[in-house]
Amino acid sequence: MNILSLFVLIPVLMLLGLWLARNLNQVRTVMVVGASLLLALSIYLTIDFIHLRQSHPADLEPMLYTASVEWFKPLHICYSVGVDGISVVMLLLSSIIVFTGTFASWQLKPLTKEYFLWFTLLSSGVYGFFICTDMFTMFMFYEVALIPMYLLIGVWGSGAKEYSAMKLTLMLMGGSALLILGILGIYFFSGATTMNVLEIAKNNAVPDGVQNILFPFVFIGFGVLGALFPFHTWSPDGHASAPTAVSMLHAGVLMKLGGYGCFRIAMFLLPHAAHELSWIFIILTTISVVYGALSACVQTDLKYINAYSSVSHCGLVLFAILMMTRTSCTGAIIQMLSHGLMTALFFALIGMIYGRTHTRDVRKLGGLMKIMPFLAVGYVLAGLANLGLPGFSGFVAEMTIFVGSFENADTFHRTATIIACGSIVVTAVYILRVVGKILYQKVADPHYEQLTDATWDERVAVCCLIFCVAGLGLFPLWASNVISDAVAPILTVINP
Repeated sequence: MNILSLFVLIPVLMLLGLWLARNLNQVRTVMVVGASLLLALSIYLTIDFIHLRQSHPADLEPMLYTASVEWFKPLHICYSVGVDGISVVMLLLSSIIVFTGTFASWQLKPLTKEYFLWFTLLSSGVYGFFICTDMFTMFMFYEVALIPMYLLIGVWGSGAKEYSAMKLTLMLMGGSALLILGILGIYFFSGATTMNVLEIAKNNAVPDGVQNILFPFVFIGFGVLGALFPFHTWSPDGHASAPTAVSMLHAGVLMKLGGYGCFRIAMFLLPHAAHELSWIFIILTTISVVYGALSACVQTDLKYINAYSSVSHCGLVLFAILMMTRTSCTGAIIQMLSHGLMTALFFALIGMIYGRTHTRDVRKLGGLMKIMPFLAVGYVLAGLANLGLPGFSGFVAEMTIFVGSFENADTFHRTATIIACGSIVVTAVYILRVVGKILYQKVADPHYEQLTDATWDERVAVCCLIFCVAGLGLFPLWASNVISDAVAPILTVINP
């Protein structure tokens, strides 16, 4: 069996194990064993991929571990898998978030078994999306990843959960409708005999005029999930209402499907339109970056603050992709990896604080450093990473993006880059203000004095994420080199 297919097979076996589980301990055992296997598999894949690239740099194809099985002949749809450096780091990110999300949900009740069934189904869609090279199969896994969100938020969420779940589902399904039209348009107008992304890009046969029509369908279709302005409004409500681990997986991984799809399909397969229409989407993504940061400044709910921060950071991913330089695109993928880890850490900590204080209102919190020092220190570190402090992953990603974007010598691109840079200052304002208010002021409620610090399962999740955020910030070259090597052949097609 191809090693990549294990990323789909293991979640399927986990679903079977959860269905057969008869008590809470069995459910937890299935989840921990499955999540640990996926994490170990992704680490092994990453190490083996790097070893192959270093030992045979000139002899290898852009995609490794490839395999293909035709399963719908009339449309030449295949189960085709393969990974490059971008896919490898996204698989690693996904497995880290699934592993830590399992421990963040350790105490979740009621309907724990049903919750983990939907959580595992969502993660299987994410893994399948990142390993597939066939457009239709990618879309199928994309939908598998989206649909469980409705129930996970609507049943296990909080606040206006039914409204948030419906809004999220309708907007993402609208994006999917645009996306399937764009994918089918690429297939039919390219005259290809396959839906394989690499084969279509090699022939580059979609007429220029048709590319200009199809590009908005594909880019907006994926951009909705990537929080592209003005299609981002589902994101803050969805994040605020979702349970902790779902927020972690949603912001940490699911939103990355948008940026990945924009780069892998929209830019790669429609390069002429990418150059012709990029200026429109650069304006929209610049607005996303600045608007998200400014909106976070005026929020009083911790989850809404982090949700609007995610709009800003995910906008930065699309912004960097549209700059179409090797450095900026490398920075975009590092930002996807960095933001996935940072925002998962933030949502995990917010969920743990909410579980004790029963509020996320900044105005009602205070003095948490004295009461729960472990969670408070974790929140400080997450905030420092988010505002781009050197030594953390956020600094590496943002510096790479802005340096790469400024490589474009024209006034338009450099002006957009300078405006986007302004988000760094705004991010520092809202992060430091919130940290000072909820952690270091006097205890807001005498009842908080009786609260406990993190439990062992919560410490596992938090420590793993802090280790990854700091590790990527201190040792970024392995990720940067792997990603840059994968970006190069794609940019060769985009910038012939």
